[in-house]
Amino acid sequence: MSLPDPAHAPDLYRDLILKRFIAWCVDLVVTLVLVAAIVLLTAFVGLFFLPILWIAVSVTYRAVMLANHSATLGMMLAAIRLRHLNGHRPDPMTCLWHAVIFLASMASVVGQIASVGLMLITPYRQGLNDVVLGTTMINRYLEDR
Repeated sequence: MSLPDPAHAPDLYRDLILKRFIAWCVDLVVTLVLVAAIVLLTAFVGLFFLPILWIAVSVTYRAVMLANHSATLGMMLAAIRLRHLNGHRPDPMTCLWHAVIFLASMASVVGQIASVGLMLITPYRQGLNDVVLGTTMINRYLEDR
């Protein structure tokens, strides 16, 4: 089994760039709220470790959500989910690497430009982390039909 070719099933990949951006915005807010809650629960001691805390929360949130649901909360709201190019759900290790590579690519302007550029030119609308791991996002509501 593999995912349908974008030329034969364009609806499965339609509007993914916009949906990924919406998901990114929602996930940024979720991560911010989680980090703020941890900082408050640690009586502001977490502020001394804020960059490490942000990385740990971001990677954990993304990896756990992707492993359990094939989507983060933002992706769920945008009605997209992660799949291997063979059509299967990603395994937990792939989800962890997806989160780590995503965070690394978002840490620099070059990584961000490369990721968006790849989304514009690849037929499956894959970001940098998707190309590296052989994954892609698909429209969830169409997959369920």
